[in-house]
Amino acid sequence: MPINLSYESDIATLNNAVQPSNTDDNYRSTPLLYINSHRIPTHLAALARPNQTLLDFLRNTLHLTGSKLGCGEGGCGACTVLLSRFDKSKGAVVHSTVNACLFPVLGADGCHVTTVEGIGSWRHDANKNGIANISNNSGGEETDNLHPIQRAMVDMHGSQCGYCTPGIVMALYGLFAQDGMLPTSVDDNHKMTTAAQRHDYLEEHLDGNLCRCTGYRPIWDAARSLVSCHHSEDDLEEIRGPCGVKCGECPERESCEMDCNLESKKQMAASVAADDNGGGCCGGSGSNSGNEKCCSSSSMDKIQQYQKIIESKHSEKWWDQPNNMFPEELLRDDETSVHDELSKPLKVMDTSIHNGGTWYTPNTLEELLDLFREFSGSSSGGGIKMIVGNTEVGIETKFKHASYPTMVHPSKDIHTLHDIFVTEDYYHVGGCAALGDLQDFCHSEMTSDGEEANRRRNERTARPIHDMLRWFASTQIRNVASLGGNLVTASPISDMNPMLCSLGATLVLASRPKSDGGVVRRNVKVSDFFIGYRTVEKEDMEVIERVDVPLLQDRFEYCIPFKQARRREDDISIVTSGMRIKLRPATTDNGDRHWEIEDVAIAFGGMAPKTVMARNTMNALIGKPFDSNSFEDARKVLQDEFQMPDDVPGGQAQYRLTLACSFLHRFYLNCVEELTKDVGAEETEGVSYPPVPLIGDDEECGVGGFVGVKKPSITGLQTYPEPKVATGLEVEHLGMKDESSDLPLAAVAAAAAKSSSSDKPTKQKNNAVGQPATHASGPLHCTGEAIYIDDIPAPANLLHGSLILASKCHATLASINVEPALSIPGVAGIFTSKDIEKIGGDNKMGPILLDDFTFLPVGEKVEFVGQVLGIVVAASQEIAEKGARAVAVEYTDDVEGKAIVSIEDAIDAESFWTDFRHEMKRGGDVDEILNESEVDGKRLVIVEGSMRSGGQEHFYLEPNSTLAVPSESATNLTIYSSTQAPTKTQDFCARVTNTPAAKVVVRMKRMGGGFGGKETRSVFVATAAAVSAKLMNRPVRVTLNRDTDMAITGGRHAFLARYKAGAIVEEDGTIKLHALDVRLYNNGGCKFDLSGPVMDRALFHVDNCYFWPNFHSVGTSCKTSQPPHTAFRGFGGPQGLLVAEHIMDHFAAECNVSGDKLRRDNMYSLQDATPFGMRFGDGFTGMWNVPGMWDRLEKELDIPGRRQRAAEFNKKNKWVKRGVGFIPTKFGIAFTAKYMNQGGALVHLYTDGTVLVTHGGTEMGQGLHTKVCQVAAQAFNIPLDHVYVNDSSTDKVANTIPSAASMSTDLYGMATLDACQQILKRIQPIKDSLSPDATLKEVAKKAFFERIDLSAHGFFALDNDRCGYDWNKDCPEGFPADLPDNAWKGHPFNYFTQGVAMAEVEIDVLTGDHKTISADVLADVGSSINPAIDIGQIEGAFVQGMGWATIEEVVYGDDDHTWIRPRARMHTTGPGTYKIPAFNDVPESFNISLLENANNPFAVHSSKAVGEPPFFLGCSVFFAIKDAITAARGGEGGYFEFRLPATSERIRMACSDRIASECIGSDRDHSSFQPQGSF
Repeated sequence: MPINLSYESDIATLNNAVQPSNTDDNYRSTPLLYINSHRIPTHLAALARPNQTLLDFLRNTLHLTGSKLGCGEGGCGACTVLLSRFDKSKGAVVHSTVNACLFPVLGADGCHVTTVEGIGSWRHDANKNGIANISNNSGGEETDNLHPIQRAMVDMHGSQCGYCTPGIVMALYGLFAQDGMLPTSVDDNHKMTTAAQRHDYLEEHLDGNLCRCTGYRPIWDAARSLVSCHHSEDDLEEIRGPCGVKCGECPERESCEMDCNLESKKQMAASVAADDNGGGCCGGSGSNSGNEKCCSSSSMDKIQQYQKIIESKHSEKWWDQPNNMFPEELLRDDETSVHDELSKPLKVMDTSIHNGGTWYTPNTLEELLDLFREFSGSSSGGGIKMIVGNTEVGIETKFKHASYPTMVHPSKDIHTLHDIFVTEDYYHVGGCAALGDLQDFCHSEMTSDGEEANRRRNERTARPIHDMLRWFASTQIRNVASLGGNLVTASPISDMNPMLCSLGATLVLASRPKSDGGVVRRNVKVSDFFIGYRTVEKEDMEVIERVDVPLLQDRFEYCIPFKQARRREDDISIVTSGMRIKLRPATTDNGDRHWEIEDVAIAFGGMAPKTVMARNTMNALIGKPFDSNSFEDARKVLQDEFQMPDDVPGGQAQYRLTLACSFLHRFYLNCVEELTKDVGAEETEGVSYPPVPLIGDDEECGVGGFVGVKKPSITGLQTYPEPKVATGLEVEHLGMKDESSDLPLAAVAAAAAKSSSSDKPTKQKNNAVGQPATHASGPLHCTGEAIYIDDIPAPANLLHGSLILASKCHATLASINVEPALSIPGVAGIFTSKDIEKIGGDNKMGPILLDDFTFLPVGEKVEFVGQVLGIVVAASQEIAEKGARAVAVEYTDDVEGKAIVSIEDAIDAESFWTDFRHEMKRGGDVDEILNESEVDGKRLVIVEGSMRSGGQEHFYLEPNSTLAVPSESATNLTIYSSTQAPTKTQDFCARVTNTPAAKVVVRMKRMGGGFGGKETRSVFVATAAAVSAKLMNRPVRVTLNRDTDMAITGGRHAFLARYKAGAIVEEDGTIKLHALDVRLYNNGGCKFDLSGPVMDRALFHVDNCYFWPNFHSVGTSCKTSQPPHTAFRGFGGPQGLLVAEHIMDHFAAECNVSGDKLRRDNMYSLQDATPFGMRFGDGFTGMWNVPGMWDRLEKELDIPGRRQRAAEFNKKNKWVKRGVGFIPTKFGIAFTAKYMNQGGALVHLYTDGTVLVTHGGTEMGQGLHTKVCQVAAQAFNIPLDHVYVNDSSTDKVANTIPSAASMSTDLYGMATLDACQQILKRIQPIKDSLSPDATLKEVAKKAFFERIDLSAHGFFALDNDRCGYDWNKDCPEGFPADLPDNAWKGHPFNYFTQGVAMAEVEIDVLTGDHKTISADVLADVGSSINPAIDIGQIEGAFVQGMGWATIEEVVYGDDDHTWIRPRARMHTTGPGTYKIPAFNDVPESFNISLLENANNPFAVHSSKAVGEPPFFLGCSVFFAIKDAITAARGGEGGYFEFRLPATSERIRMACSDRIASECIGSDRDHSSFQPQGSF
């Protein structure tokens, strides 16, 4: 048991992080730090280390845990804080949001930092139990201590799991802190800023935060609700017509009779009426009697009402808070100020065990250059590094483990480094100027007044820089990242470097070779600066002082930026370019006038190991006529100039070349447009010029691209049936009365009011079920006061753990040498499998098969890169990680090249879990049937093909985290774990530590997202922490870094389907499905985990909503060298559903029929049965609503008309195409393993009339606790805020089932209701003995004195005949012939949640970029317990499904990606390489409706499960994209395999146009070309 015996002495230096660096009075040794209006005491400020991030200081030194560590690379925004400083030049305080996970704490010296805890708090609210009313902050009945932003986020349902919420709140806070963002704000020109301008500002800059739960729409609503308290018809942005114009802005608004315009007018009228009446939708303050539908939060009228509420209930002091909080001593310039102290340079030396180097903040250029002269090439190693925003260096130190002994952060007082200004012919940009400042400067120059020629020069030069910066990283990054830093980083895919090259920019490099000499400067053209991969033409002692950008001519010179990435916002480019051209009139020898290319500069990023100029292509253009022929010829040169091999680092060789060529074509189209404008302007003044080249009308759409386009407004309408308290399964299961509670709540309230007006006293009914209540933890989410595992205050003697991970796979673990790690100061112990053996623990684990290990034993085969070998525990996370890297691991029998990575690899090697291969048959022999050409004289159409879908990373915002606390000499363990499976965690922690399960308690308060990823793959983190805590007898916390979490926890299974299917052509032309033979394969990774059950659910859903009389399917899980793949929202269902829809598309193409009609003609009817034997109908599966929902949505959305309008649009536009996707879904609800369909709950009724519920489910953002509270509140007839769920704990409710399969409300709602009914039955005699209006408090108190038990344990299990399926059961003798095939095997699902979705998209054929114009979802979720939560689940699932189907691509080192080493290593391990949908990726119009009159007798209160079923509906976007690609392919037509995800690469290359075909090459079939992928 390796334990560092010197550890205790090491601890003595842990907290002495910083020592006075010298006695020189010219230096300060302690920073001046201000957090939330308070100056940090010197003894705490002295703990700030040179290499420490602001986030680490906030969380671990100041214990401010509201700011979250989500990714550590500035990619998710969970760590966002506000950094404020006094700008002397402006004479004002300037505010900037920053990523605290990257920004150095010492960079905040002399600044004020505002965290989410500083802007508003829940704990001081006068209201009780987390339910507050909005009231006046400056007086009134009660004080609301939430900031208006926090309040709006709560009330608009803007949080689910809540982990991302503090960062989003702070991002909004920072935006509203800017000049001009308040309703009464005035801009610099003394013009009142409009609501539309403030909307635009939000939409432009809310680009640095991610949310995995909500789908973003409610967050947008919260933001918009705060922008203005006034509205007009011009502000209506909800509805956009098929013409693409917003109806509120349409010039034909009064005469247009299209449904969209009529609906827009209707909304405007409703909004005005609501304002006049002071009412709203039924979720608001007004009544809704007589209406069938209620609106949710994003309807225009409610937003407008909410703005009035915010205006009346929150004083303007809230909005002045950023300035009012700024410390006065930083503003004063007198003897009481700190300016004299701040005028001294800062020097901080880390002498702690962290060894974080030395930090300097020089205040003059000479001081800075002297430091570079002194420390450049230092023999101590690492040299000197300039730190400005730390956005690149922070990545290098955290993920590449770079170490810099000397770090220099130039003061803002060095103006030559930070100033941005314009002279007659140049923009001058300081090398340390923030990119955000440059963006603002360019925006100002674009709109500045002045002499016309100068104005045009400024606008033309500023616009391309501004437009490129809009899409560069995020607002938080741009606020601190510098242009000079971007240049010296020399990234080959930089956005700005090619732009500067094309503009002909020059660098001014400064140095001071002698201490007593002057500053030496030299100029280097940016195009000559990059000399190799991340290598530049700069001496070590030089710094970039300035960048000089020449201004373009006022006419006939144009510069255009180009960029394409995996995601538009906050993503590094795949290819980026700046292209500049100068044109002049010319005359040929025969006298013909034309335009000639005088000069051209074309620079690319992403086409070589460095930023490069396309010199051959430039030479091919200079001096040539400006026409399409010249650019056609240049494109051929460009293709020769940038040919790349298939295995080029970064991959995507053909796509990158296609992008470069497409950019060149778009450049020509743009220049034609600009030249036309210039010539038109000049000719109005009587000047004659040569004719401008013409482009076809269908090519005009190729102008532009997303880079210069306004970001979209995300709007929508959410509707649901009028709330009611419906009864469901409880009537049968618990014997409860059906009290006609299906009446709408308005009717119930009216009846209660009528009753209360009579002489007989009655008690008011508190209806909680059916109400759109906000998330119970919403206020805590929005204030940062919600506690997650990593936020739990550190117990005494806490140790931090870091896992020792295998660096390769397909090799044998030969040895582990821990001595190098033990020698590191601060390392307390290192544990491997041998230590588990010493305590008698069981090292094996796994949810089904015990085929995995907590720590891999020496001598075993390493099966995936990142497999856990052991754990290092240390005094801090930083030291633990350093120790883990120091452990020396040796391998033998290394045959990495033979690693099985893909499904095809597994099929070739026959690497399967054959014991779990399942098969399903119905009807005749499909092989024989599919060999026929006719059936009963009718033609049988046969299609055959394959479909692949990629994996998906869960990307829960909260990484896996566990805190293990031993007690009683480590004989007891309390495990705080972010897990969906407390009992499973308890079981394996007990086994691995050889501790009785009764002495291991697992507690789970809340998760920051789970999505299935914490059902099984969280357990190994808990067992590693438990082993360490047991052996050290000290608390141990293990929190995975984002890259580690993504690399080793697995994700959604990639699937391959191979199918052959037949359909009959009826006499009337109708196509009827006849037979299907499909083989499904999934990539299970190296351990079984849940791969078998995932495959089973795929088999249960491969029919989707369509009837196949003859059916045969086989599902096989493949064993590969990837990490164990696991549960993910939908659990294999979406993969099966995708195959069904792909086959329908194949038939539609083969038969040349409408896919919509084909789908509708083949939907199940009542009394039809699925291939697994479940019959549709009320007594079997409940109501079968999909056909009716399909018909309704088809009519309401005018799907045929949409398709026709899209077709007309496509005829007119060559380079932009539109498509429509329209798909249904049914999703089975139940665990397919019968034993799992059970749940328990413990309910306590206290004598004050409040209720505490504990149940076996876990809260991960899905609103489970809120719904359970509603069920309990309804049962006891008490207000919702009188019911509370504390946490999920195995010592309260034992033997629980993981929160999964969307079953939690069904199980725990019923179990809770069971417990409530037990208590109610006991206290009924007491109630009868009291007056009818006695409160529950009075009843409970009397019952207590009557010695009646006020606690009860409830339990619920699905009936045997409504769950479970035995794949291997043969048909028993005497089985009724009238029952469906396979019905004897069981009834796998209790019921189906159903839905239909339509999406309309637009693709850019030249780049593969796409946007979703609109999406509409109609969902059957039964009678909703909480429609607001259900709508939120639908939106979140849709967007997550859309992400899987479009931009989320998982990449491994495999045959398609040989540049990734070692083989089988996961490449996409963070937000930098893996892209989930961001704020502006969601549908521009996003409408959700819940189906009315959809009661479900098989679940509590007639509700239905909602978490997973809507996920697949996001694939409507995928099929819409496919529809648009079909239009782009034109003559290619017909069927093509379009693999999921529909990345920009797949979209672009599938379009199969001439440019793509040229770049694919003549040796490949361009019509069937498939980009590389990991499947």
